[in-house]
Amino acid sequence: MKKEYLELTRLIERLHRRFLDVLRVELNRMSIKDINAVQALLLANIKDEQIAIRDLVERGYYQGSNVSYNIKKLTDMGYLTQERSAHDKRSVSIRLTEKALGVVKKVRELDDVSSEAMVKSGISAAEIDASCASLRRLERIWADYIHYGGD
Repeated sequence: MKKEYLELTRLIERLHRRFLDVLRVELNRMSIKDINAVQALLLANIKDEQIAIRDLVERGYYQGSNVSYNIKKLTDMGYLTQERSAHDKRSVSIRLTEKALGVVKKVRELDDVSSEAMVKSGISAAEIDASCASLRRLERIWADYIHYGGD
């Protein structure tokens, strides 16, 4: 089982990098040169809601300093607007601009193309569901280890 576990963890890492490569290629096709794949993914995860920056970090999408850097860059480039909370001046909410919504639309279209490619390659919905269930269990194991230790 150790060998399979090690292969799985390496595969997760490679798949994440490969997914970012796919996003990078799509950004290049769209002639978007001012943001990178991680920033495009961040925009896609914000969706069309107003969200506090701390909520992005709490959802587990990004590391604290990384998200702060990317939020600043995306705001400077016109992809995000920021607004301080009237009740808590330390809290900042962000929202996508029209410019960002265009990128998010293209990312969603890429998701559609990728899911269709999976179907064409013979991957069934049941296989995807089983893979997701296994990955969620692994995520839970790792979260428990972080919170409670290895015992």
